[in-house]
Amino acid sequence: MAEQFVLDLSGPEPPNFDNFVAGANREALSALKALARGESRESGVLLWGGVGAGKTHLLRAAASAAAPLRSVVARERPHKFPTAEDFSPRALLIVDRIDEADAHAQGALFTLFNHLTMSGGQWIAAAAVPPARLPLREDLRTRIALGLVFEITPLADDDKAQALEAYARERGFRLSSDVIAYLLAHGRRDMPSLVATLAALDRHSLATRRAVSVPLIRDWLQRDLGLSR
Repeated sequence: MAEQFVLDLSGPEPPNFDNFVAGANREALSALKALARGESRESGVLLWGGVGAGKTHLLRAAASAAAPLRSVVARERPHKFPTAEDFSPRALLIVDRIDEADAHAQGALFTLFNHLTMSGGQWIAAAAVPPARLPLREDLRTRIALGLVFEITPLADDDKAQALEAYARERGFRLSSDVIAYLLAHGRRDMPSLVATLAALDRHSLATRRAVSVPLIRDWLQRDLGLSR
């Protein structure tokens, strides 16, 4: 069906804080923004939650926001860390899937966490489980628990409509209920794909000088993909 291609009309936007729809995760988003800007006095932040909640998006957004201001070392898999001597003062260490660190990586991380504390640096990490359930050595788990801890929760289906409407409003256009229903019914339902689609629809709307609507989406499909309704 043509409708299944709606979300394939746009590539994903680079993850940033602006295109993360926070929902119930506003407190975590605010804490990460402050830490990335160097305005937080916390040692670090742990994000935990299930697959698809948005943890990796937030880590990448933090790395992007912090990079112009400070040295950033990011690892999407917790292996092969540089030594403490390679970190500049006030550096930011970002580690995804920290709960998958092996014994060698755990030792390196503990050393780096201590170095960051002494040099004014900070860390952000993500895991599938909260600190008490992390399968890590006790001293490292204790260090992690000293930072802020947030559970990142995916948006429930009932909340996605409000979140999409709010995101569209922030971009300066109105999103009608029938467009939201169409996107939720005929495309991928994860928020990164939905947000990327809204951004692409906004650009297409401006280029064609037409309001974002279901007919606009269908015309776009037919024109760009040669598909029928």
